[in-house]
Amino acid sequence: MSSPPEISTVLCTFAWKPAEIEQLRRAFAPAEFVACKPSDKGIVTDTLQRAEIALLGTNLSPEVLDAPHVRWVHCDMAGLNGAAKPETFAKGLIVSGSAGRSGPALAQHAFNFALTFIHDSVKSLARQRDHLWEGAEAIRERRTLWGQKLGIVGFGYTGKEMAHIGRAMGMHVTVLRRSPGSSSSDVDVMLSKENGDGLNPILDCDVVMLAMGLSDETHHLFGKDQFKRMKKDSIIINMARGESIDQEALIEALQSGEIAGAGLDVFEEEPLPRDSPLWDMTNVLVTPHATPSMPDKTQRSIDVIVTNLKHYKEGRPLINMIDERDTYTKG
Repeated sequence: MSSPPEISTVLCTFAWKPAEIEQLRRAFAPAEFVACKPSDKGIVTDTLQRAEIALLGTNLSPEVLDAPHVRWVHCDMAGLNGAAKPETFAKGLIVSGSAGRSGPALAQHAFNFALTFIHDSVKSLARQRDHLWEGAEAIRERRTLWGQKLGIVGFGYTGKEMAHIGRAMGMHVTVLRRSPGSSSSDVDVMLSKENGDGLNPILDCDVVMLAMGLSDETHHLFGKDQFKRMKKDSIIINMARGESIDQEALIEALQSGEIAGAGLDVFEEEPLPRDSPLWDMTNVLVTPHATPSMPDKTQRSIDVIVTNLKHYKEGRPLINMIDERDTYTKG
């Protein structure tokens, strides 16, 4: 049995409260634990000359990648496509993230989009503002989510929460995940990319929600061909990454009526340019890549890191650890 990896120095650049940082300091004791801001360049550069572990409040930088002794990097974020580069894997660097800390909130955000479309809430608020008691028949003609088909791409923390809410709302739930896994009582049809399953069953759904990681494989997963095959009264909701959708193809599909609407929290270019057609489209809902926080969001990150420290010492795979399947070179 190999001996545990040496941990003499840890760099931490999280912008957390002192008590939260102290939890990590205790977990990594007796190692030297250097906590500073990412802007403290001198301290960061000096500490990286001897640190074996880097806990980053930012994405993986070239300076950290080139650090002589760093073996494990934890980025306090969900999407790690910025770190999933060939050079990261070539070096053998272990990289983990904080996916899951906001899963329930992201799923609720997605259903806020869905319910806003279903209830035509934008028009309802306009009528309320103008003191108009009208529109009842148009509202009654709309279909509730109950009985509709929900398609989810990705079955990590957020995808599982989406399926759970969809089941509670009486929807038929189809999931396309990357790798085969255990079944779920919240899912009617479970599909796997690695088992040879494709997007067709998802494209047949009334509401499509994206919750997968961004990689070369999922870059522009939804484009012109996929929108042509979707139902004309369907809506797509993107809580993943903007590059998961070919944005120009989406605009064309929305303008031509190939799909009915889109709820978008992420975009290929952020901030979304002020001259983007998406701003003025009545069948689009836009939020600025922001979701209300979980009350224990930071504690969830701490729990992942502390658990991963145990796994790291034992030579076991880390939670939320990326591998070469996650490689992203297209952005």
